Amino acid sequence: MAAVFDKPSLLQRVTPMVSGFDGLLAFAVFLLVCAGMLTMYSSGYDHGTRFMDHGRNMLIAGFIMFVVAQIPPQRLISLAVPLYVLGVSLLIAVAIFGITKKGARRWINVGVVIQPSEILKIAMPLMLSWWFQKREGHLRPFDFLVAAALLAVPVGLIMKQPDLGTSILVMATGLAVIFFAGLSWRWILPPVLLGVVGIILLVAFEPRLCADGMRWPVLHDYQQQRICTLLDPTRDPLGRGFHIIQGMIAIGSGGVLGKGFMQGTQTHLEFIPERTTDFIFAAYAEEFGLLGNLMLIGGFIFLIMRGLAIALEAPTLFSRLLAGSVTMIFFTYAFVNMGMVSGLLPVVGVPLPFISYGGTAMVTLGMGLGILMSVSRSKRLVQS
Repeated sequence: MAAVFDKPSLLQRVTPMVSGFDGLLAFAVFLLVCAGMLTMYSSGYDHGTRFMDHGRNMLIAGFIMFVVAQIPPQRLISLAVPLYVLGVSLLIAVAIFGITKKGARRWINVGVVIQPSEILKIAMPLMLSWWFQKREGHLRPFDFLVAAALLAVPVGLIMKQPDLGTSILVMATGLAVIFFAGLSWRWILPPVLLGVVGIILLVAFEPRLCADGMRWPVLHDYQQQRICTLLDPTRDPLGRGFHIIQGMIAIGSGGVLGKGFMQGTQTHLEFIPERTTDFIFAAYAEEFGLLGNLMLIGGFIFLIMRGLAIALEAPTLFSRLLAGSVTMIFFTYAFVNMGMVSGLLPVVGVPLPFISYGGTAMVTLGMGLGILMSVSRSKRLVQS
């Protein structure tokens, strides 16, 4: 009888928490974290404690991932509505009496200064996954319209701040949920075709549309200038086009094998702007070349494929939609960052996951990884 009352050892208590982790997902993240630390050491060597701070942010994200992974999906679903309402309420508060920095009103003081738009990166897929879970079995076109409205409110408030980068991320995760929920292709193709036609017309009439004094509807002036700079960065090579031009020079000068670790001239002569944050991919590409780029892209593809596999095997509709949309967060981050640094997309403030410096983004990524781990664990529990 004495054995019944024996307290379990620390190892016995911790083992169930760790044993449920998805090994393949953890391996992909580990490789990307190593690449991030290596790149940060080189590009941030003269940025004071940036390398150490980046390592600290990684540890914080890892702790958040571990904590969130312990929360089963059936409890996550109960957080969907409160977190969404909190996020939208804070965005409205920002619009009314938020803190303005560098012409953008994105922050609010609630005892500490926070950026509420970051909450929506996780709250949005939670909310839409909850909505479609409630409608499972009898989805109608009206349900997709409601989902689009739930998405449009926070995206509109974030764009008004203005914060194009975050609004793109929130919109992408929301659209991913709507798509995975079963949106018909007849609703998807028209806006896609319209977008393609718009891009063709924009390229064809670029000199006239980007002429001085021309103002586009809807977009802010700085957003218009980013698109025009993308189409022709040589228009202002020492001003608006400087970021794109230097990024492309760094990527091209890396060649096939790169210049070598700590040997990037564009990086260490400080030609690359924001070389530890938004443009760190240019610093990485210069030192590790095309081969290094392919390995990094391969790491992201492996991470995304594993996330989609977890979503596909999830036991409930809520878990599938949530895991799929969270996986698309990583895709959107990586695709937009690499695209803007390579001169394929307009420059927006989107970091490269696990590579770029930034505490807030790492918290979001840690929560996303924790959700994927939680869904993966729930699948194993159901199977057992």
